[in-house]
Amino acid sequence: MMLLAGVLGAAVGGVTAGPVAGLLLAGYAVLGARAVHRGRTGRHTTQQRRRRLDQLSALAADLRAGLPVPEPDGDPDRLGRLTRAAVRLADRTGAPLAELLERVEADARAYDRGLAAAAAQAAGARATALLLAALPLGGIGLGYGIGADPLAVLLHTPVGAVSAVTAMALQIVGLLWTERLGRLPDGDD
Repeated sequence: MMLLAGVLGAAVGGVTAGPVAGLLLAGYAVLGARAVHRGRTGRHTTQQRRRRLDQLSALAADLRAGLPVPEPDGDPDRLGRLTRAAVRLADRTGAPLAELLERVEADARAYDRGLAAAAAQAAGARATALLLAALPLGGIGLGYGIGADPLAVLLHTPVGAVSAVTAMALQIVGLLWTERLGRLPDGDD
């Protein structure tokens, strides 16, 4: 998807405004496609985790109702490992499995609430990074506002081309760096 976005951006930019525009549009298209992909993946992962926590809660309720213990799933993540450990502990010691599973679920939900709080704290830094990345668009608009043609300079002169490509590279590095600094643990530790 990102490769397709980059190729499409390069083709559209190259045909409409030249090679510098093609390079810029390809870079921004890949960055946008990456953001869309990461957003979808994050939402899917969150939905899956919530579903698994709900299943764990239902399993504990079933156990309290006297239903037999099913075989734990083989998921390699932290929640799966804790569930399997609770089942083994209950088998070895006779501890009430329903109570152990409820504690695992409560711990996982508390962990998720902590991650949500951390994400809320990092939202300001992400918003600032996005604002700084979009700031050059304001500069281009200001250039047109005073009667200049900044796109002609950026896309069709050697100094402008170097400036535009350098600006794009710095924007991408800044966004990736901010993403790295604000990245939250995924809960699979």
